[in-house]
Amino acid sequence: MEHQIKTDESFRDSIATVTKEGKRVWINPKKPSGKFYNARTIVSIFLLAFLFGAPFIKIDGHPFIILNVIERKFILFGIPFGPHDFHLFALTMIAFIVSIFLFTVVYGRLFCGWICPQTVFMEMVFRKIEYWIEGDASKQKLLNKSNWTAEKFLKKSSKQIIFFVISFAIANFFLAYIIGIDQLQKYISDSPSEHFGTFAAVLIFSGLFYCVFSYFREQACTIVCPYGRLQGVMLDQNSVVIHYDYKRGEPRGKIKKSEVQNLGDCIDCNLCVDVCPTGIDIRNGTQLECVNCTACIDACNEVMDKVKRPRGLIRYASKNQIESGNQSLFTPRAVGYTFVLFVLTVLILFMLINRAPVELSILRTPGLLFQEQPDNKISNIYDLKIVNKTFNHLPAYLELENIDGEIKLIGNELNVEPQGVSEAKFLVILPKSELKSMKTPLQIAVKSNNKVLDVIQTSFLGKVK
Repeated sequence: MEHQIKTDESFRDSIATVTKEGKRVWINPKKPSGKFYNARTIVSIFLLAFLFGAPFIKIDGHPFIILNVIERKFILFGIPFGPHDFHLFALTMIAFIVSIFLFTVVYGRLFCGWICPQTVFMEMVFRKIEYWIEGDASKQKLLNKSNWTAEKFLKKSSKQIIFFVISFAIANFFLAYIIGIDQLQKYISDSPSEHFGTFAAVLIFSGLFYCVFSYFREQACTIVCPYGRLQGVMLDQNSVVIHYDYKRGEPRGKIKKSEVQNLGDCIDCNLCVDVCPTGIDIRNGTQLECVNCTACIDACNEVMDKVKRPRGLIRYASKNQIESGNQSLFTPRAVGYTFVLFVLTVLILFMLINRAPVELSILRTPGLLFQEQPDNKISNIYDLKIVNKTFNHLPAYLELENIDGEIKLIGNELNVEPQGVSEAKFLVILPKSELKSMKTPLQIAVKSNNKVLDVIQTSFLGKVK
């Protein structure tokens, strides 16, 4: 039997939610219970509270998080970011991806089972509502097979209405992360015709969420999401995933009190399959459909308690741990990913700590030397660029620090918009008596509200007297 488990891989030729004819197999998982399910519920409550609560949090009157991809404006934890911070965004995304790889190499699909929005919403919101309205798996199957009655119509229609209302709420809160909760409340109070494009987009995304959570469900994980396929190249024999201890459990079989049996601890109750939200049999080994939701662990532990056998027949473990009893988390790949992640994290923190609220650059306009001015003076023309990373307007002016002269701004006064960029040209006019060489060092102070933002070092070209 043990040899058969190791060599029979025919189950990998298809997925549990599709028949050989290509038809959908509807999964009605049994309601899980146990310490892992309770722990996941607590984690989900915190995640959902953050998701729905973060748009209402403000720091100094500004949103805690804004992810406005359309206008390329971002606020993370009260800190504004813009297109000028794209390098930080890129590094953060790389670090996030590396962290997922690291967790997959060491701890398998921990992200999928505990943090992924698809899993959290499906198992901890929509599935709980389904259990509440239609009952456990057996009652759901009976209801689906029964004729249409007033009770069935009421249960089915109320469930679908609640599903759509929640999907509509999710779409609105996602919009709040883009435009802010204040703007969203204004849109809600206005007529839909005044913001028809936004209203249509919310309806489209509401329909998309509704279809995913009411119909598509686990297929989002098994068919659409590439993560399950990626784990095939990221996992190794030391990766900690949900494993069935076949050495302890085989050969499996029902307990018969009247007979002497030489069986393993698995009593073949099939509960690990009944509770699986993707319909797989974890006893077949690691599979791409497994999202590490731990439902099978809780179900098996409950059975082991009843038959008075040790828990952990299905548990978090690596293949090496199952086969040899040894566990090594720090493999070369894990160490490599950890080092890369550490370097990226330190680099991002360093850049954040040293991130200036204002970026300035002053360059002499290329292609021009100097211009003769009245009263025995010479001028150079310069280009100024100010990037305002703050939430406030930035009125700015320029002063010469190390030499007598004057600065004339070409155009309007400098007043940079919040999180905006302003470019201008200005003249530096110096008396010829101040010029000691062809290239004179200049220090130009950029000030705002009588505070020096920065002092820029540049040079002045002019003919020596």
